[in-house]
Amino acid sequence: MPYTDHFAHADDLIAHLDTFVVGLGDPLLKVKYTGFLSVSAVTVYELAVKDIFIAFASQKNSVFGSFTAEYCSRMNGKIKREDLEKDFIKRFGSKYMKRFQKKIEECEKTSLRISGISVKACYSNLITWRNQFAHEGVLSTTATYDEVKKSYQQGKMIIDCLAQTLVR
Repeated sequence: MPYTDHFAHADDLIAHLDTFVVGLGDPLLKVKYTGFLSVSAVTVYELAVKDIFIAFASQKNSVFGSFTAEYCSRMNGKIKREDLEKDFIKRFGSKYMKRFQKKIEECEKTSLRISGISVKACYSNLITWRNQFAHEGVLSTTATYDEVKKSYQQGKMIIDCLAQTLVR
């Protein structure tokens, strides 16, 4: 299954939530839905990242693919950009690390030039909001539903950069 298929889960959730979250009168309930969306979005990212790593390793060698699948099973939400680089991409070799960093910088420059939005900040913020909600039970007072939604959409570009990096 292509890694992008995982995005459909969060995209469908957003389409559903869009129909009523904006009109909610209860701000606390709106924040809870925002937290729920952040958890769903980061879960989708994690599934996509795992698929990218496993597919890449499997193309190299079936044993390497099995090893990578086992290694990724312990990922447990560690998908910050720094974690991807330090704990995963680095293990595939410096060539892939440099390629990933170059693609991220190109993507960042393009996004800032076109929309004034930092994809790196969006990706990082979404993971932070998710962790606060899921692990600390903290409801973000700064992240709005629209910001979480926008960050999810922009953050997909980081996942795309990973997929473009790990090709044979």
